[in-house]
Amino acid sequence: MIAVAMSGGVDSSTAAALLKNQGHELVGFSMQLWNQRRINIGPDGEPLPSRCCSLDDLYDARTVAVKLGFPFYVVNLEDEFERDVVRPFVSNYLDGLTPSPCVACNSFLKFDKLVELAKNVDAIKVATGHYARVTWNEERGRWLLLRAVNRAKDQSYFLFELTQEQLSYAHFPLGEMTKEEVRAIAAEAGLATAQKPESQEICFIPDGNYPRFIERYLEEDKARQTSNNDLPALNGPLVRIDGRPALDSSKLTPGEIVTTSGEVVGMHQGIHRYTVGQRKGLGISAPDPLYVIQVDALTNRVVIGNRDDLLKQEMIVRRINWIAFDELTGPVRVAVKIRSRAEEAEATLSRMDDGAVLVTFDEPQRAVTPGQAAVFYDGDIVVGGGWIV
Repeated sequence: MIAVAMSGGVDSSTAAALLKNQGHELVGFSMQLWNQRRINIGPDGEPLPSRCCSLDDLYDARTVAVKLGFPFYVVNLEDEFERDVVRPFVSNYLDGLTPSPCVACNSFLKFDKLVELAKNVDAIKVATGHYARVTWNEERGRWLLLRAVNRAKDQSYFLFELTQEQLSYAHFPLGEMTKEEVRAIAAEAGLATAQKPESQEICFIPDGNYPRFIERYLEEDKARQTSNNDLPALNGPLVRIDGRPALDSSKLTPGEIVTTSGEVVGMHQGIHRYTVGQRKGLGISAPDPLYVIQVDALTNRVVIGNRDDLLKQEMIVRRINWIAFDELTGPVRVAVKIRSRAEEAEATLSRMDDGAVLVTFDEPQRAVTPGQAAVFYDGDIVVGGGWIV
C-alpha cells in the first residue's frame, strides 16, 4: 500500500492516478493546516481567495479519491502547522530574517507526519506531487535526493531537510515528467483538477501581503494573552505554544533607515516590512536605485545601499542536513542555490570549528539573505543544505 498526500491540486491528483494505473493499493491523506478565516479576511469579512490548503482543495482531493476509488482521510494538523511553520515565520521576520516556510512544512508536516501515518496503515511509501526524484545508492549506502528531470519545475530545493528515513519512504511519481504531461494525464483520467491553476504564494498568506499578515497575527497573539473567548482554541496555554513565549509585538516599532556609512536618511515602520535586496517601498529619494543591504533587529535599523553593496563572496550556513554523506570532512565543490528561484553559483564548502559551513563563492553573489535556505548540488544530486545566518 502507498499513502498519497492529496493537496487538491493537479500534481498530487496525477501522482495518485499514475500509481492507481500501476496497480498499487492506495490510501489518501489531506492535511487541514490553516483556518483561512482567522486572519486573511477582506473588508466584508470574506476569506481571501486561496489556491492551496483551503476547504475547496480538500473537497477537490476527496473528489479525486472517489473518482479513482481509494479511501481518503483528512488529518487536522492546524496546531502543529501554527507551532512549526506560522509562528517561526512571524518570529523570524521580527528578528530581521527572511524565512522559507515551505521547507519547514515539508520537513515537519508533509513528511514527518505522513510517514507516521503511513506506518500506522502499513503503507510502504509516501507519495506526493513534488517534482523531484529519490533513489537508493548502493555504493554510498544512502538514499539520495535528485532534481526533477524537468528543471523548470524542480522542487528539490524545498526538500533538502528530509532525513534518510523520510527519503526511504518518499516516492515522487512526477519526477521525470513535465507539467504539460501531468495535465494531459489528469485530463485523460477525467480528474476535476486537470486544469486547476497553480498556487504561487505561501498557503497561509494567499494575497502575498506578508507585513499585513504579521501585524494581524501579532494583534491576535496579544489578544490571546488576556482572553480566549473569541478566538480559536489551541492546544496548551495561550501565552505559550510548545514552550515558546508570546511573540514580541514591540519589534514592530519604527526605526531608522541608514546608509552603509551610518547616515540616517529616513524612518521605517517596522523591520518586518523589509528583506535583503528589496528596492521598492523604501520611501527614499536618490539619483540611483537603492536596495536593502541589511535588516538589523538588534538596532532596529534598515541599512540601504547601491546594487554593488549587495554582493557577497562568502556566507555562513548552519543547521545543516547532509544527504549525500554523513558529514563534511574536507572542502567540497558544489553548486549552491541561495533562493528557490536563484541561479546556481559554483562554490566551495568548508567546515568551521563550530560545525557550521563556510560557503565561498567563485563569484560574488547578490542579495545573500539571512533566514533563507542554501541548498548544495553536485549535478542532479542534492548534497545537502542549511540556513543562511
